[in-house]
Amino acid sequence: MRELLSDLRAWHDAATPFALATVVAVRGSAPRAPGAVMAVSADGTVAGSVSGGCVESDVYEAAAEALATGVPLLRTYGISDDEAFGAGLTCGGTIDVLVRPYTTADGRDRLRGLVDTIARGEPVAVATVVSGTPPVGATRTVLADRATGSLGDEGLDAAVTDDARGLLAQGATGTQRYGPRGERRMQDVTVFVQAYAPAPRMLVFGAIDHAAATARIGSFLGYRVTVCDARPAFTTRERFPTADEVVCAWPHTYLESTAVDARTVICVLTHDPKFDVPLLAAALRTPAAYIGAMGSRRTHQDRIRRLRDAGVDEAGLARLASPVGLDLGARTPEETAVSIAAEIIQHRWGGTGRPLAELTGTIHHRP
Repeated sequence: MRELLSDLRAWHDAATPFALATVVAVRGSAPRAPGAVMAVSADGTVAGSVSGGCVESDVYEAAAEALATGVPLLRTYGISDDEAFGAGLTCGGTIDVLVRPYTTADGRDRLRGLVDTIARGEPVAVATVVSGTPPVGATRTVLADRATGSLGDEGLDAAVTDDARGLLAQGATGTQRYGPRGERRMQDVTVFVQAYAPAPRMLVFGAIDHAAATARIGSFLGYRVTVCDARPAFTTRERFPTADEVVCAWPHTYLESTAVDARTVICVLTHDPKFDVPLLAAALRTPAAYIGAMGSRRTHQDRIRRLRDAGVDEAGLARLASPVGLDLGARTPEETAVSIAAEIIQHRWGGTGRPLAELTGTIHHRP
């Protein structure tokens, strides 16, 4: 929903009713994962997508119905029926889409509160009943220190709150099932929990043209981007307008003082041993999801030798993506940034990096 924040704010401020359609389950191959959102305002404006185009027209009609009735509804879309021109997924999978209307000021105000929480970067999860005895569409909003809203039973609220905080800690979105009073190992109530963890970080070291291009594509991919370099003349906001932060400091000193978690990606583009070696030695001690370093193969071999001399073991060296990026034949800083981004995505989802035309099986990898 992050990409819809400005639209939702505008509709709230204009007191415009709207409906939110959310993918709450995926079976088989599908273009978008659970949590994908499409919004439709009362004047017919559309923002976002739930399927990349396969079923949007039908979801639009479902949103209009929900706006007219004020009642949430759940729609399932499977393989398209070409004979009947029915809405469906040509990729062969099945998705469930929950459509919730926001036709009252109170409902829009509650959603505006969620929008503002997400925009502040405060971790929050929203648990929504998809099926079962509580009303479909009932929600509970869960933060680290509090929860609001009820699904109709104290036991169910407590169980959902615990599970939502667990998913939020992992930055994961998923479906949970319970008994009507929150009993475990029962299937009566299906609850979709959507976690809005803060954006993952991308740390880009080296204030060069390649760093500017990498920062741009990192922002495009949804990362909170920091560019860091020790040279004041190069480390300026004017050179890196898309970065969230521009820091002038020795790279390894900054890295040792900043937050790095299992979703952070680190791109070392300095290719200067006096920066690279202490920086990479520090990076390889962090839980970062991805650590890549730019340089030629000769630079790589020298870097590996220096890192070994600095005490980095073989397990640490095996985490290093160097030379950074996938083999795309990149030449320009922008092409190189695409290569780096492609490797980060491959690492995250477990793709092969090979052309899809050469492969069989599923296209959309799931965590």
